[in-house]
Amino acid sequence: MKFFGRIAEKKRLHHFLEQNNQSVSLIYGRRRVGKSELIKQLLKESDISAIYYECKQTTELNNVESLSLLISEKFGLPRLAFQSIEDTLDYLFQKATHEKLILVLDEYSYLRDSVTGMDSILQSLIDKYNDASQIKLILCGSFVDVMKSLLLSENPLYGRVDLTLNLKPMDYYESALFYPDFSNEDKIRLYSVFGGIPYFNKCIDSSLTVRENIIDLIASPGARFENEVSMYLKSEISKITNANEVFEALARGFSRYSDILSQSHVSSAPTMVDVLDKLIRMEVVQRLTPINDENNKRKAGYYIIDNLSLFYYRYIFRYSSQLNIMEPEIFYDRYIKSDFETAYVPHIFETICKQYLIRQNRLGMMEVPFEKIGKYYYDDPIRKKNGEFDIVTQDPHGYIFYEAKFRKEPVSSQMIENEISQVNSTILNCYKYGFFSRSGFTAKSDGNLILISLDDLYA
Repeated sequence: MKFFGRIAEKKRLHHFLEQNNQSVSLIYGRRRVGKSELIKQLLKESDISAIYYECKQTTELNNVESLSLLISEKFGLPRLAFQSIEDTLDYLFQKATHEKLILVLDEYSYLRDSVTGMDSILQSLIDKYNDASQIKLILCGSFVDVMKSLLLSENPLYGRVDLTLNLKPMDYYESALFYPDFSNEDKIRLYSVFGGIPYFNKCIDSSLTVRENIIDLIASPGARFENEVSMYLKSEISKITNANEVFEALARGFSRYSDILSQSHVSSAPTMVDVLDKLIRMEVVQRLTPINDENNKRKAGYYIIDNLSLFYYRYIFRYSSQLNIMEPEIFYDRYIKSDFETAYVPHIFETICKQYLIRQNRLGMMEVPFEKIGKYYYDDPIRKKNGEFDIVTQDPHGYIFYEAKFRKEPVSSQMIENEISQVNSTILNCYKYGFFSRSGFTAKSDGNLILISLDDLYA
C-alpha cells in the first residue's frame, strides 16, 4: 500500500542518517501509530546498508539467534554463533567502523525486559565506539512510559540519544489521504471515529458508506477494532485501578476534575489524581487549560486523545449488553445515529478546526502567526455566569475568536452577529472573528471576518 504523510518526520530522520558519525535515535508512540511503517519507508528511501530487527518477547538467547541469522543473511556469512546480545551488537558496532550501517531495534522494550542491564550494555557500546563507528542506531517502542524513561538522567542512555521522535497520530488532513473518495463531510465523520491512526484508516472501505464502515469495523459483536481498542488500553493501563471508570466518564463528556471524580465513582481524590497523572504520562489522556489562565488547576480539562477509544467508550463499552443481543444496524440506529451526528461529530469538528489553524500557522499561511491556541475562559460577574470559548488564538495583535458549526444550514449574517455579540459581552476583546461551517455561508467576509468552509479545510 502507498505510504501517506509523515513528511516532516521523514525529513528529520533522513537528516539523522546523513550525518557521518555514530548517532542514536529514539522513536516511540502508541501502538498502530505507524512507527514501524515509517522506519521501513525510511529504509526504502535510503541507500545505506540496514538491519531491521523486531525484538521478541522471549529469552535473550532466542533474540541472539534471530538477530544473528539476520546478520548472516545480510552480509552473506555462515551462520554466526554469538553467545550474548552484547557480543552480537558489538559485532555490528565494529562492522560500522568500516561502512555506515543502520541498525533498527524495534519493540526495544521487549529486549530490555529479557536482557538484564540492556540499557547499560548499549551505553557501553555507544561509548566504546563513539569516535570510530558510523552506526545509526534506532530504538523504537510502543510502551510510551518505558521509552520515555530512557531519556531520564538516571538511565545509562541519558545524553546519548541524538534524535528523539515522539510519533503522534496524524491530523485530519493526512488521515484523509487514506480515504480520498469520500466527500469532505464524510471525511470529517470518518476522522471523528478512526482518528489519525494509519492502521485504522487503511482498513476503511471506500465502497461502503460511513455508517457501514463504522458497523463493520467497530459497532458489531466481534468487530475488527473492538479488540484493538481493548488491547491497546489493556497494554497501557491494565495496572491502573479505575481506569475504565475514568475513561467512561471522559467519553460521556465530563472533563472537569470534580465531575470526573463524581461520575467515575473513584474512591478518593488522591486516587483520581494518580489515575489521571498516569494516563497523561502514557499519552492516552491530555490535560488542557485555558490560554488566558494556564496555571489555574481548577479550570483544567481532561480529554481522551484517541478518537476510536473515545467512540468505543461512548457507544460500544457503554452499551455492550445491548450490542450483544441486537442486530448491528438496529443498534447503530438506536444508540449511535442521532447523538453521533448532533453531538459527537460536532465536538470532534472543533478539534479538526484547531488542527487546520495549527497546520496553516506552521505553513506560514496565517496573516499574523499566532503564539497560542486553545480555550478561553471568561467570567461575567454582571450576568453571574462563566464559561469557555473553545477556539481562540493569540498573536501579537491580540485575540481572534473562532466558532465551528457542523450544521446542515449555512451560517448566516444573523448567526455571526449573535456569536460576536456574545463574545463582546464578555471580557474577551477580539480584533477579528473566524467561522468554520460544514454547509457554507450566506454571509460575506470582510476585514474583520474570516470564513472557512470544508473545501478550505481540504484544499
